[in-house]
Amino acid sequence: MKWERHRQSSNVEDRRGQGLAGRGIGIGTVIVALIGGLLFGVDPLTMLSLLAGGGAIQEQGPAPAPPPDDRHAAFVSTVLADTEDVWAGLMQHEGTVYRAPKVVLFRGATVTACGRGSAAMGPFYCPDDERIYIDLDFFDTLENRLGATGDFAQAYVISHEVGHHVQNLLGISDRVNRLRGRASQAEANSLSVRVELQADCLAGVWAFHSQKSKGWLEQGDIDEALNAAAQIGDDSLQRKTQGTVVPETFTHGTGAQRVGWFTRGLKSGKLMRCNTLETGQL
Repeated sequence: MKWERHRQSSNVEDRRGQGLAGRGIGIGTVIVALIGGLLFGVDPLTMLSLLAGGGAIQEQGPAPAPPPDDRHAAFVSTVLADTEDVWAGLMQHEGTVYRAPKVVLFRGATVTACGRGSAAMGPFYCPDDERIYIDLDFFDTLENRLGATGDFAQAYVISHEVGHHVQNLLGISDRVNRLRGRASQAEANSLSVRVELQADCLAGVWAFHSQKSKGWLEQGDIDEALNAAAQIGDDSLQRKTQGTVVPETFTHGTGAQRVGWFTRGLKSGKLMRCNTLETGQL
């Protein structure tokens, strides 16, 4: 992915030198947290609240931008900038204004408007403060422990979280939360799967338009994203953590489903092709 020398976003905050530092990311902790509340049917944002002891935590103030010589932060800033460009145009076409999210880089743990965020969660989006939280050590884990290598695998993860932000702006998140409020645990899990697969599809939509405008993808980049999607499917993670697969506890979808919906967005470039909430076949 030829990402150098492209515009970098100013919407990146660097909290890595601030408090609430947590322990390093261990493989057991990371994989268990990546599947979120998979085994218990707990939504990731609920887990954040639980990590905070169940109490509300006030949003932490803005942090400085990352240093200009930080290559990893520069990559995140560059990908984020391109999501801003792509989604601003697409949302304008939908008759609305795109409000860009901020990305917070942190180490170990940090305060969010959704509770205490932990690196063990993996990257996550908090709709209450419209921020994406990333501990950059996650990308090492993604590559070295989960087998998802390459910079475009990382770009896929970032664009997936931006996809959750798009869902929030379009009112999809509120709609799903209302449905969850009167759903059984099995139904709530099924809704979570549909939300996550839609975010994968939206990541594919971004990739379609990003490549169309910049042509910065190289041979093998798409395969990197598809491999990442497959490696963090619920079935793949369950095999790694418990040796068995329990479909009724899925909250993100199988690897094949995640690959399929990312591919659908990538091939079409159209939001209307990402309606996972109403389709009968995932």
